[in-house]
Amino acid sequence: MIFYATQRFVLSVVIVMVAVSILTLMLHVVPGDPAVMILGPRATPELIEQTRVAMGLDQPLPVQIVTFFGNILRGDLGQDVFTGRAVSQIVFEQLPYTLILITVSILWAAVLGIALGCYSALRRNTWLDTLTGVISVGTISIPAFVMALYSVLVFAVWLRWLPAIGAGEGFWDGVTHLILPSFAIGVSWVGYVARIVRASMLEVMGQPHVRMARAYGLPDGWITRSHILKIAVQPAVTLIGTGVAHLFSAAVFVEVIFARPGIGALIVQAVNERNYPIVLGAVLVTTGIIVLATLISDLVIAWIDPRQREEL
Repeated sequence: MIFYATQRFVLSVVIVMVAVSILTLMLHVVPGDPAVMILGPRATPELIEQTRVAMGLDQPLPVQIVTFFGNILRGDLGQDVFTGRAVSQIVFEQLPYTLILITVSILWAAVLGIALGCYSALRRNTWLDTLTGVISVGTISIPAFVMALYSVLVFAVWLRWLPAIGAGEGFWDGVTHLILPSFAIGVSWVGYVARIVRASMLEVMGQPHVRMARAYGLPDGWITRSHILKIAVQPAVTLIGTGVAHLFSAAVFVEVIFARPGIGALIVQAVNERNYPIVLGAVLVTTGIIVLATLISDLVIAWIDPRQREEL
């Protein structure tokens, strides 16, 4: 188990390095000179060149990448080219908003999706199973930004039940401002989780150890909780762990639509301003969180299923 965790950690570090390197290449393809964006169109060529030297943009691209990773080892993500503030301070100021949004979204979606999937499997081929399947497929097909726009239109504009702009001030105000964004992100995951749990449960229900437990007359509820659901949720855990990247991408659109602070809105603003240090720092942190979530999901599955622990 320890060897497996160490192996996955090393692989995660490699993935982060490759992702940041590819992003650096992509940023240099985007039209626009960061020095010109900072100084304005009336800046002299000499001042533009001085700014490029100060930002390290005069160096070859491989040198820039190596320098960036060298600064990371010292805990330095660079400075904001506009304010001079540390990138790490700016990123970690915005990160909690996004993490709270993603966590709330996936928690309510997972709980509801597992419940729907379990009920559909236990009541398969009934009209309720069909209705649950239609609802699941319908929610899967709706992108997060479309759900965000319609939720604002219906619940904030027409009905005036919930606020739509900002993150709120204080605990309860923050909760009310979190309802619509978390609904927009999580609603499609209800369908994903429900369908995969239903399919997994139907497969597990036909396995020999489940039939043997029923032959011994054990209660159906105990069999479902101890022998079926415990195994059936493993694909859902994997789906959630590998879907963290999708959650971050959905959060970008949702934060922009709801004018919420967060890492997604920060990245969009930084890309528009060609603020390379902010973009690199924010993507480095989010990529690290994504690979960490994938690692945690694998370890959780190994903890749930003894067969996985034996293979490790």
